[in-house]
Amino acid sequence: MLDQILEFSTNHPILVPSFFALIGLILFTEFRNFTQKFSTVGPSAAISIINHDNAVLLDVREVSEVSSGSMLNDALHIPLSTISKRLSELDKYKDQSVLVYCRSGNRSGSVCRTLSGRGFEKVYNLAGGIMAWEDAHLPVSKNGKSSKTRKRNK
Repeated sequence: MLDQILEFSTNHPILVPSFFALIGLILFTEFRNFTQKFSTVGPSAAISIINHDNAVLLDVREVSEVSSGSMLNDALHIPLSTISKRLSELDKYKDQSVLVYCRSGNRSGSVCRTLSGRGFEKVYNLAGGIMAWEDAHLPVSKNGKSSKTRKRNK
């Protein structure tokens, strides 16, 4: 059996290290997902969080991307490129639910990790970002005009 493994390894010098690298990446990703302190939610769960938890929406897209629209008019916009300088602006929301979104859900994940590391306990990443929101045919606010999906607790 060991002879067969050695022979296979000798005959496939690129395949074997690639296999182990792939296994390592899978383990790293699964470990990171297991230890993350925030939740990743889809658009329908995001609506529930927005309506029931009165969540703060944090848009981390760059300025040029925001012109395509926002989830709601009152979403906070702090671009990922400036988030490290402006984290203190978010400290007042530590006890609230914070729903973070970007264009596709990748950049917002890194912001969620940062917020969780700063003691935010109710942090949510919108899976698929605003693209998933639009794909679900949910309203997008453009230039201050939108149909609201949020119930305000006043």
